Amino acid sequence: MSIQRTSFYILLAVVTIAFFWLLLPYYSAVLWAVILAIIFFPVHRRVEHALKGRSGIASLLTVLLCIFLVILPSMIILGSLIREGSNLYQRINNNEIDFSAYSTRIEEALPAFANDLLRSIRLDGFTDLRESVSAAFMQAGQSIAGTVLSLGQNTLQFFIGFGIMLYLMYFLFRDGAGLARTIQQAIPLSDDYTRQFVDKFAAVVRATVKGNIIIAIIQGTIGGIAFLSLGIEAPALWGVVMTFLSMLPAVGAALVWGPAAIWLFLTGAWLKGLAMVLIGVLVIGLIDNLLRPLLVGKSTRLPDYIVLVSTVGGISLFGINGFVIGPLIAALFMSAWSLFGRQQNAKKNEAADEVIM
Repeated sequence: MSIQRTSFYILLAVVTIAFFWLLLPYYSAVLWAVILAIIFFPVHRRVEHALKGRSGIASLLTVLLCIFLVILPSMIILGSLIREGSNLYQRINNNEIDFSAYSTRIEEALPAFANDLLRSIRLDGFTDLRESVSAAFMQAGQSIAGTVLSLGQNTLQFFIGFGIMLYLMYFLFRDGAGLARTIQQAIPLSDDYTRQFVDKFAAVVRATVKGNIIIAIIQGTIGGIAFLSLGIEAPALWGVVMTFLSMLPAVGAALVWGPAAIWLFLTGAWLKGLAMVLIGVLVIGLIDNLLRPLLVGKSTRLPDYIVLVSTVGGISLFGINGFVIGPLIAALFMSAWSLFGRQQNAKKNEAADEVIM
């Protein structure tokens, strides 16, 4: 029996690894199908109840709702992003954007003591610094624009993944409840711990992912509109960059609008620079403090340092999807250890009661 049980566990592990290996080419589609299904499942329940239990039609309507509320706006933004990224990439390659000329304008705007300070630290005035900054901006601009351009070139793979995501979402809505019960029964934990773990994880997914993404989209949209109003090039591109960076606590969108404000000040556009600072501090900065308690809440919110470390680590391992995968893994980690702590505390209390008796 022991050999048979061990062989079965080995077989179970092998086929599980093989199954995930099959899903790996389109793991992004599977990931977002699961995330959207978790977030919109309460909506699906209401639609199903309104249709008197017609699960198939309710699932189809919920998928259509996801398309109109989430997917279509995202595709419109992605199309604009690809267009601006392509234009930026071509202008950089054709030397239409001269970062050296921009840095020369900054040099002319600097007071005399700034150049004296640069010479005192053994830089040839602003020249050496200008060349380094120009090279860095050129590399960063080409990297961002090239990444965006590559998104538009993988059209076939994108539509295949898109179809898989929609197809999987439909069945997750229709059969999600039964699938969740099957997974809970398969988890080798007690029913109480399994229920607590699954409920905690689902709550963290809904609150953290939904809250972070909504807040990031609002901040990125406001930043992009501000860039457009102030005449800064590629506002949609920088708005999307701000959206992703807004998921990082403490720094966030300030990594984009801060240098933009400094640039406007150095080039003599004082009113535009002041407007950028006011929008960044009073609008973009306050959105996080106002909306996060409403969308996330204190009970399910991860600590900022956990979000920062898990997000950066997720990006380094999974690319763009790491913005979501990192915090999700962190939520799973926090939920598991929270339950383990409760279990250990319960054992200590039981031992203390036995000693007293």
